[in-house]
Amino acid sequence: MTIALGTPGLAAADEASDSSQDATYYISLGDSLPSGYQPDVDKDTDSAYTDQLYAQLKQRTPGLKHIRLGCTAETTESLINGGKCDYPNAKSQLDAALKAMAQHRGKVAYVTLTVGANDILLNCVSPVGALDGACLNSRSQSMAKNLAQIAGALHQAGGKNTQFVGSTYHNPFLGAWAQGPAGQQAAKESAPLLKAANAGITQVYKSTGFKVADVATAFSSDDFTTQVNLPGVGEVPANVAKICQLTWACTKKDPHPNAEGHKVIAGVFAAQLAKSDAPGPGASPTPSEPATPETDTDGDSDEAKGANDPKTNGGLAATGGSSSTPLIAGAGAAVLALGAAAVYVARRRRVGEES
Repeated sequence: MTIALGTPGLAAADEASDSSQDATYYISLGDSLPSGYQPDVDKDTDSAYTDQLYAQLKQRTPGLKHIRLGCTAETTESLINGGKCDYPNAKSQLDAALKAMAQHRGKVAYVTLTVGANDILLNCVSPVGALDGACLNSRSQSMAKNLAQIAGALHQAGGKNTQFVGSTYHNPFLGAWAQGPAGQQAAKESAPLLKAANAGITQVYKSTGFKVADVATAFSSDDFTTQVNLPGVGEVPANVAKICQLTWACTKKDPHPNAEGHKVIAGVFAAQLAKSDAPGPGASPTPSEPATPETDTDGDSDEAKGANDPKTNGGLAATGGSSSTPLIAGAGAAVLALGAAAVYVARRRRVGEES
């Protein structure tokens, strides 16, 4: 049974299910990575790392339910205050998560979070790809402050056995490598800067009681030494090959992970969650075990859902992909300009444009 978050009648049924099946919960939060946005179909999908991770967790934790809250284009500020996606009976994604944790107190087994990439790109990049350095510095500081508030609030709301994991980001600017010397230079310059940004994110998570899923390392983000053959391109550094194989950066100049990339990210999260036992029945997940994500079972098509409508058990939280056109800050000169700044490219929208 798929249960809408925040609906009183269904919540009562959910509570009854808790007592009869000893249900536990996995809550996923964040931006377009947790929501599974894919540029080839221009909408959120059920191939997100959160869906793949849930499938693995459910194999080892009977009765586990997934409260899927990710919102494409979410920033740390909007995750706290709202404004990007709608959540029934909640003002924001963070509010929705905290209310779910209060409703299922003591039964929330896992909380995952990926957010922060959009803070800079939705504010500090001009239409031609120029980056405002003062804005970048200011937004980086506010992002860290907001992330600490988010992670701290979630950790405080959890139970003694709740496991919390936040992630770093991969480096999509490595996709500029194939553009020639200028692109290769931009790719090289992006690596230490993104590494520093991820170090800051890691510090915030660890200071608030979160484990860290090191996505950057899983994507070999700093490995310019190992050379591998990339079909259609030739010999390239290992980090470039992985970014081309695991994301859309080299094909659509879009930074989002493809299905295989999401699988890798799910494995990194699973490895962190496997380090200690999960609450409730069953053991922790084994990252290498294959699993198929559960799909939405409420009978509604993704296109028909319109505004964000979070569901348990992996129902998609549609975020308006059918009513707005994404602008990918990553084509041409923008890749080089943003690569030098080492900030993660995010999906941008034309406000008010109808499909």
